[in-house]
Amino acid sequence: MGLAIPDRTWWLTIRGRGESARVVFIMLAVFIMLTVIMAIGLFLAKGRGIGTLFFTEAVTQPSIGQAMYHMLTASMKGLVALSGLEAMSNGIQFVIHEDMPAVAWGKKRLPGLNWFWKFYSGSSGIGRLVQTSFLFYGGLTTAFLAYFSIHFNAFDNVEGRSLIGNLAFIGFKQLGSGGWILYWAYQILAVALLASASMTAYQDLQAMAWRNVAIGEIPEAVVYRNPKGTFTRPVTAAAIAAIIIQLLVRGESSLAVPYYGVGVFMPIMAMGLAIRRHILATMTGRKRFWGSLGATIAATLAGVVFIGQIVGKWSEGGWVVLISLSVLILMAHAILISPIGFRTPQDIHRIIREKSRIQGQMGNIVEWQSLRVQEYRYRLLVAVARFWEWFGVHRPLRFEPPVPAGEFEAAMNHAETETFLDQYLAGKPKRKPKLGGAPKETAPGDEEDKKE
Repeated sequence: MGLAIPDRTWWLTIRGRGESARVVFIMLAVFIMLTVIMAIGLFLAKGRGIGTLFFTEAVTQPSIGQAMYHMLTASMKGLVALSGLEAMSNGIQFVIHEDMPAVAWGKKRLPGLNWFWKFYSGSSGIGRLVQTSFLFYGGLTTAFLAYFSIHFNAFDNVEGRSLIGNLAFIGFKQLGSGGWILYWAYQILAVALLASASMTAYQDLQAMAWRNVAIGEIPEAVVYRNPKGTFTRPVTAAAIAAIIIQLLVRGESSLAVPYYGVGVFMPIMAMGLAIRRHILATMTGRKRFWGSLGATIAATLAGVVFIGQIVGKWSEGGWVVLISLSVLILMAHAILISPIGFRTPQDIHRIIREKSRIQGQMGNIVEWQSLRVQEYRYRLLVAVARFWEWFGVHRPLRFEPPVPAGEFEAAMNHAETETFLDQYLAGKPKRKPKLGGAPKETAPGDEEDKKE
């Protein structure tokens, strides 16, 4: 299963977002219908006075430290939902910049709630709606499951089933002899949907891959977008990595949880700090205070969960994450300062606009980020050169200082199809690509220099 699940999700992802979304939404619709049926069965079981499940293991009173430890690890599992939020923030580039029908109707019929419709308008509004729905759906279902699991003593490992498995067993059992078919269909469908959730990570990888190529942290060969709009190479690499990790942990997926924190909670912490800095720079009064406080709390929570995942799994190999993260950071910097990481404005424009086919403000943001990273790269090279000068090694820099990125607000103050980079390239002559690169420039030969 550890090999088959990544393989099938990879196959479905590379077929395009339209087809993969259609398949997953069909499975989700069936799952919701089965969940409603299960809920009806649970209410029937409660009304019929069905007894609690029998727990054979002795229950011991945990200490405060043990209780806090288990609450921390449990919260990490519950916060898996944040991966959907983080994936949506990275996948916003694939959302059409239009108002949803409900928002368009509200702007026309209920103009008094314009502040509300403005919050959910455009592509960012669609992302906010997905995130809001994610949080409310998770909260309601968690409360529902907690209530019935306490009522029926249906927790994990009771009678050899999981918490959800026990509730499904009780609920579908109330529907007669065909209930066991629905029970197994529900279990299989739940596994398939959990596997499909990994496709949000595939979308996340696609969003990060072309950006990291543009800024110079990944070789340009990684960028290839097929006609269906999928960046197939990072998806394939991720599927191979997932299979290798599954083999290394021998199917114990909980051992890989700390690696999950590196890809999700550390970026969320960074986003929280960035939002805090933006609020402090642009807002005043109560909005500035409460906004910065909320961003600080979010960043702190993400940092605590990130560290907690490593500490909570320390005895199970969580310490390896510290080594892996350090190696990845060093590798990224090594690639950046190597010739592979060098990006001219022409390279950045070509990678973003032509190879990745990214338009609009998302492309503008990454163009500015790429120019900033090239400035950072140049400072690193200067620091390395000065370091070796202490030992008497004097080597001139190979490249001139990069084009300055300027302020972010100035870079965004353009039409959706125009950026500072477009203005810069407008004054540069375009060279037609030729096989083997541009020809070398030489001085005229003796025969050409003679006058008859």
